[in-house]
Amino acid sequence: MSLAPPEIRTYFITTVTASRRRLFQAECNALLLMDHLQEQRIKRRMEIHAFVVMPEHVHPLLTPAVDISLEKAMQFIKGGFSFRLKSKMDVWERSYDSRRIMDAERFQPRVQYIHQNPVEELLVTDAEMYPHSSVGRNEIVDPIPRHFAG
Repeated sequence: MSLAPPEIRTYFITTVTASRRRLFQAECNALLLMDHLQEQRIKRRMEIHAFVVMPEHVHPLLTPAVDISLEKAMQFIKGGFSFRLKSKMDVWERSYDSRRIMDAERFQPRVQYIHQNPVEELLVTDAEMYPHSSVGRNEIVDPIPRHFAG
């Protein structure tokens, strides 16, 4: 397995719940996923730079650890969350969409998109009102990747 160099290993992800079920409309499920994302950061499996947990999909902006592929990072997120949820139903669609972020000019617009997603979906009128995202909560996300800063 060949891993890309760190400067091209930051990704904007979209992953959807099975059958677009509004799984994260339930506060306990959204909080469980947010806790699980933090656990992945603490275990240093990935850096998570921004995220939003929408009722039926999730957008993390992440950089996998040097020795972890994107596929493995997503397995940690999706598989680990499914295990913690202990649902008898499918939790996620099998696939996910990933967009490689190549530079700082593409990084900031993705952060904005993630944070504005609940506003665009008419869930709130101000992004900071949405409780299941990283907007305004720097303590739960990692800074811009070093290879984009400066």
